[in-house]
Amino acid sequence: MTGIILAGGENSRMGANKAFVVIDGERLIDRILKIFRDLFKDVIVVTNSPLDYLDLDVTLVTDIYPGKKALGGIYTGLFYATCPHAFVAACDMPYLNPRFIAWMMEQAPAYDLVVPESPDGLEPLHAIYAKSCLPHMQRLIIQDKLKVTGFYKGLKCLTIPAAIQQTFDPENRMFVNVNTREDLERLTAREA
Repeated sequence: MTGIILAGGENSRMGANKAFVVIDGERLIDRILKIFRDLFKDVIVVTNSPLDYLDLDVTLVTDIYPGKKALGGIYTGLFYATCPHAFVAACDMPYLNPRFIAWMMEQAPAYDLVVPESPDGLEPLHAIYAKSCLPHMQRLIIQDKLKVTGFYKGLKCLTIPAAIQQTFDPENRMFVNVNTREDLERLTAREA
């Protein structure tokens, strides 16, 4: 399986590149890469500023369809993936759970997509996509319908309920992301 890190956001609410935010003495991108290198055959970072990531030993790709938000980033990563399935995560998720991701990977071969459902809804930026999803994504991108979950209908999808997630992550931290300076301050205070 390929691991894809989405690092192409505008970072407008943070005012800085979220991938390089430091939590507990470590950049977010480095935290994620540690987990990905243990789990995945290859790792792709989708970014519109590839020069910022040259210190990383990963495949760097830029959006095939620029300006198409997260859906465009997922499409790009999946397009370049060397495996039939890929796990996708945003670069601003400091508490990814490798045991849960490994469990998701075990389920993936029978599905087009594997996605957790949290109390906030589906978590499409912590999901596994099959390469068979590419034409469905592309159709929406061309129509400029950029809701990530917009192409899910009609595909073979495993939705993982909160009860299963809880067995891996009783503190409900794995979907936490860092979008603003306030988010960062809250997480830093909790880590201290």
